[in-house]
Amino acid sequence: MKNEKEKGFVSSEKEFLEKKSRTYVAGESLQDDLIRKLAVRTFEPFIDGGIGLELGCSDGYMTDLLSRRLEQLDVIEGSEDFIRKAMERKLRNVNFIAGLFEEFKPTRHYDHIFACYVLEHVLDVAEILKIVRDALRPDGLLFVVVPNSRALSRQLAYHMGIVSDLKALTQNDLNHGHRRVYDRVSLNRGLEEAGFATIAQGGIMLKFLADFQMDRLLEMGILQEPQINGLYELGLEYPDLCGSIYSICKIKK
Repeated sequence: MKNEKEKGFVSSEKEFLEKKSRTYVAGESLQDDLIRKLAVRTFEPFIDGGIGLELGCSDGYMTDLLSRRLEQLDVIEGSEDFIRKAMERKLRNVNFIAGLFEEFKPTRHYDHIFACYVLEHVLDVAEILKIVRDALRPDGLLFVVVPNSRALSRQLAYHMGIVSDLKALTQNDLNHGHRRVYDRVSLNRGLEEAGFATIAQGGIMLKFLADFQMDRLLEMGILQEPQINGLYELGLEYPDLCGSIYSICKIKK
């Protein structure tokens, strides 16, 4: 990116990321940490060591979990604030790369690439997925997680009159820096158009209340391991009611 327009894009995106890093509540939300833990639990059967790339790290919670299952993990992150937080974990096999995804020029191919809670943030999803495809080994796997617009909690909010449209951006979405919302159809379509074939997909934990309410239930101990496992198993049966949906993909031949 060399011309003035591209420089302006980089500057504005970095400013956007730093601003959103101050309103993003990962690390303060038990619900957020739980979902990321369950996402890694879902991915684990498909991870066989090797070298991974993570797009974005927020506070480094998921980075930590992934690094334990890989020989090496590179992380590309546009927010210096997030990198500082993640580096405080002192992860021995993690290499942090400061910069936007759009600026990333990989010097190797990766066995596993993780785009978890990323696609809803970026301006041009197709551009990011092209960069990912070019960085992935021909037999490598891409792991994607995005918030689900059809989550039971959002459908409940719709019927309560709190939101006017399931795909409308809520204040919580805006605080997290979301630019779009997904359902399984739109996620599958975007991945296929980018040259990926989905080998596994589903939902991560049936979510029946808003984030702050789920946090309160976790803090109070009302949701404990048996209930969490039950909601996770229910999510496998009813993916469209989950708070998050995932796809595990390979490059189309």
